[in-house]
Amino acid sequence: MRFVVTGEWSRNRLLQTIVVLYVVYVAGLWLTNALLYFHKMGLTPGSVTDYYLGNEERFLSPRSYQGLLEVSHFHLFAMGMLLLVLTHLMLFVPVANGTKAWLIALPFLAAAVDEGAGWGVRFVHPLFAYVKIAGFLLLQGSLLALMGIALWAVFRGSTQAYRSGEPSSP
Repeated sequence: MRFVVTGEWSRNRLLQTIVVLYVVYVAGLWLTNALLYFHKMGLTPGSVTDYYLGNEERFLSPRSYQGLLEVSHFHLFAMGMLLLVLTHLMLFVPVANGTKAWLIALPFLAAAVDEGAGWGVRFVHPLFAYVKIAGFLLLQGSLLALMGIALWAVFRGSTQAYRSGEPSSP
């Protein structure tokens, strides 16, 4: 925290390296998340409902309660930790507090929608497939934005981001 408050994070090469390597690691997660999603289903409601409700013609079994529970158990913990760290970096970017609030809240909302929509498709109504697609796209987009903004903030070098929460002048 001291590195951000004093502005040292823009001059400390080891701290910059940590943030950059973390973003590279998250980029790998982002890529594999997309690959896993598209391996299972696509951006069409039919592909999502086939995945969750099954499809006899394609020999797909419906997702079980236990299967969804196990995936949710892991995802809720892992995504929570990922988002805790990644959104925490947004506290230190030189943008207005309102923008920071959106950058922090939106990824958590997207992750919850993405996770919950599968349950909705399976146990509530197939129209939740649209919510699943929107949640996935919003999550992937918000993670991409957080990664880009974190890198931008590290290399921009402002010391005012943590103190005021308002954009600093160049």
